[in-house]
Amino acid sequence: MNKTQSVLMHLRKKRTITSWQAIQLFKATRLADIIYRLRNRGEQIVSETVENENAKFARYRLKN
Repeated sequence: MNKTQSVLMHLRKKRTITSWQAIQLFKATRLADIIYRLRNRGEQIVSETVENENAKFARYRLKN
């Protein structure tokens, strides 16, 4: 299974993913590119910006 398939399976199971999760789980360092390709294949994925005390990052969510 490649990284794109792994991310899609994770989204279908867990509903959300962040870059840090993608790195830890799949060693996928280019999550935005994977999301871009999945969207081009018709997957409905939305982005939300998350801020904490240390960083600002995107969380991707599979639309129902």
